[in-house]
Amino acid sequence: MSEYRYDLFVIGAGSGGVRAARMSSGLGAHVAIAEDRYLGGTCVNVGCVPKKLFVYASHLSEEIENARGFGWSIGNSNFDWSTLIKNKNTEIKRLNGVYKKLLDNTGVETIHGRATIVDEHTVEVEGQQITAERILVATGGWPSIPEIHGKEHIISSNEAFFLESLPEKIIIVGGGYIAVEFAGIFHGLGVDTTLLYRGPLFLRGFDEDIRRALADEMQKKGIKIKFNSNISEIEKNNDEQLIATLEDGERLDAGQIMYATGRTPVTNNLGLEKVSIVLDKDNAIKVNDQYQTNVPSIYAIGDVTNRVNLTPVALAEGMVLAKRLFGNEDKDVDYENIPTCVFSQPNIGTVGLTEEEAREKYDDIELYKSSFRPMKLSLSDSDEKTFMKLIVDKASDLVVGVHMLGPDAGEIIQGIGIALKAGATKKVFDSTIGIHPTAAEEFVTMRDPVKE
Repeated sequence: MSEYRYDLFVIGAGSGGVRAARMSSGLGAHVAIAEDRYLGGTCVNVGCVPKKLFVYASHLSEEIENARGFGWSIGNSNFDWSTLIKNKNTEIKRLNGVYKKLLDNTGVETIHGRATIVDEHTVEVEGQQITAERILVATGGWPSIPEIHGKEHIISSNEAFFLESLPEKIIIVGGGYIAVEFAGIFHGLGVDTTLLYRGPLFLRGFDEDIRRALADEMQKKGIKIKFNSNISEIEKNNDEQLIATLEDGERLDAGQIMYATGRTPVTNNLGLEKVSIVLDKDNAIKVNDQYQTNVPSIYAIGDVTNRVNLTPVALAEGMVLAKRLFGNEDKDVDYENIPTCVFSQPNIGTVGLTEEEAREKYDDIELYKSSFRPMKLSLSDSDEKTFMKLIVDKASDLVVGVHMLGPDAGEIIQGIGIALKAGATKKVFDSTIGIHPTAAEEFVTMRDPVKE
């Protein structure tokens, strides 16, 4: 009989933690999981899922407008924010129940409360101490807002999902995917939207052609973008309007100011210092290739390690760890060629290297680019352009990067990601017959590299 109550105790019931708990229990381990907020973590509650629902809602205004070119006269259309919030909350509650059922069905004990580490084999929840042979920290990340005068008037993406009413005007601060996604969401729902970013161009780390193309498309839609700009202070006037003073002295007013300036690993108040868990400069938990901290019995996965902060990556890490600990499998997560999507409007889909990365890695590359008006918009007044780009290592003919800006980019790039994982060459792309008429067929019909 084990000297510990559980074989594995998981702190945090987000995507990675739930996957690790379920898989471990299914492999015969005695598992408990503790969560003090909501089952499903950020992704289900204040991240991927509600955000995608909001993206759908906001894009319908363009769909309605574009329908006129196809003969539809829809008449007056009205949007009701409260209906969207109510229906979103109902769906999230359903998903919370699904997560609880998944845990129950695999024999995982769910404990509601904040767990903190007491020692290398003990956690405490609501005053009760519980022992476990191994402890897994999967507490994810949380929005980070800088210390500025008027910080109390700022909302993050968390609060954006629960606003009582839509503001007439909003300022969004940030240059990452959350900022550009919410700029598209609020603009599509009829809000006068301004996006501020302190750098010269948003989405640092993405291919520069894609970044510039998205900036152009967002501005064409009417979103105001101010690069090289930042807020120095925020005040509220007598009309309950927020006044943002920029570092250059310009003043902007808005009903809401949202910051999407990064996320911080949730490592505070977990008791990590009691066992001297090593953190990096960003307060993320440092782990080795087996997701093990400097304390051998304590592990960490997902956003709390601040490596590849994507839900599918946390899921993969949870599965690999469970199989390693309880299934006698010693496989690693492959972090190469991870497809990703930004649900901006239009969407970005990308997999593999950017042009900048490819130039650093390879002696000679070829670029294939295409920009065109999607067929779906051909009968509308929209001049939105789809942009596609292939990056090829000339010596091996391997396709090493694929990038797309346009409708359904994420759906298309998921399949392209499989091709890159399989080591597809440009010759393979060229020999693949396209599906006509689709935007996706452009990826297999680009024959001539761009001349530099």
